[in-house]
Amino acid sequence: LELEEELGVDIFSRHGKRLKRVTEPGEQVLKSIDIIMREVNNLKRIGEHYSRQDSGTLSIATTHTQARYVLPPSVAKLRQAYPDVTVSLHQAEPSQVARMVIDEVADVGMATESLARYPELVTLPCYEWQHMIVMPKDHPLAQIDTLRLQDLASQALITYHPSFAGRTRVDQAFEAKQLTPNVVLEAIDSDVIKTYVQLGMGIGIIAEVALREALPPELVARPAGHLFGTNITRMAFKRGSYLRNFVYEFAQLVSPQLSREAIESAMNTEPAEQPESSKSP
Repeated sequence: LELEEELGVDIFSRHGKRLKRVTEPGEQVLKSIDIIMREVNNLKRIGEHYSRQDSGTLSIATTHTQARYVLPPSVAKLRQAYPDVTVSLHQAEPSQVARMVIDEVADVGMATESLARYPELVTLPCYEWQHMIVMPKDHPLAQIDTLRLQDLASQALITYHPSFAGRTRVDQAFEAKQLTPNVVLEAIDSDVIKTYVQLGMGIGIIAEVALREALPPELVARPAGHLFGTNITRMAFKRGSYLRNFVYEFAQLVSPQLSREAIESAMNTEPAEQPESSKSP
């Protein structure tokens, strides 16, 4: 009430003492309050940055695949460069990754699905990858160099949960050919998928990065980029947030193209003007 009296406008529409809805001028007031609170948080970060130049916590929200296969070398190098920085890893599905960055639970988010859909986030591409088909060495499809969707549709498939690791592209590829895949098991963990393939439950569709470590000797892998296309893993930051030096350092360790200049340029770009390279594939 005091704020309404000060501004001379009604922020809420009321019925007696009950608040019914936010008025049109009220929506503008709330947007301004959101900007003010964001800047207050930035001021806190700036104070922390200059009082603790090389220490603090880097909070990373990401999926299991990124945390397990992609980030370990970068995190290790960051700790060498900034020994007083603590790294906090939050593993979640992509929509939760986005929400943690928006809610400032995490400084940075990393995932393949969905991050570029949020106007509150600045997203930049890290790297491209394709899916791989994993199967036992003695499987009939292991003798085929270039697999077709028809070959896969007749098999029991083990792959990611629909929210993870480019699963959307897999489903879209089958749908485009009017084929129904026989998915017998879904998981969020590439190691789990490989384990069930070893047990003979079916053939696996996993992310290429999950093959950075050697497969068990009884399994083989075949590329599937020609079937499901290329995926782009992205890094996300909250629009308008203040980033500390070690956040920029971490981003460039993950992907050399994510320089401080590239990130700052994207952070200063309005949502509708984001460059094509930072939009969803």
